[in-house]
Amino acid sequence: MKLSHLSQGQKAKITGFSQLSNDVRKKLMVMGLLPNTPVTLIRKAPMGDPLQVEIRGVSLAVRTKIADSIVVEIQ
Repeated sequence: MKLSHLSQGQKAKITGFSQLSNDVRKKLMVMGLLPNTPVTLIRKAPMGDPLQVEIRGVSLAVRTKIADSIVVEIQ
């Protein structure tokens, strides 16, 4: 499942990345989006972009296009 497909308040675990350049992947990992890390979708913006997610107690905004490339497993 993709991060962008989660419902508001739903929790998941990041399992990997697909179709991302190495530069974007590295930036996400520096921000804390690492494999096996729990993530919660807080909310989606009214027009659907960006998404607000919480990772390790930190709130981040992630563009929907990037969230489509983050593979998660629902917990």
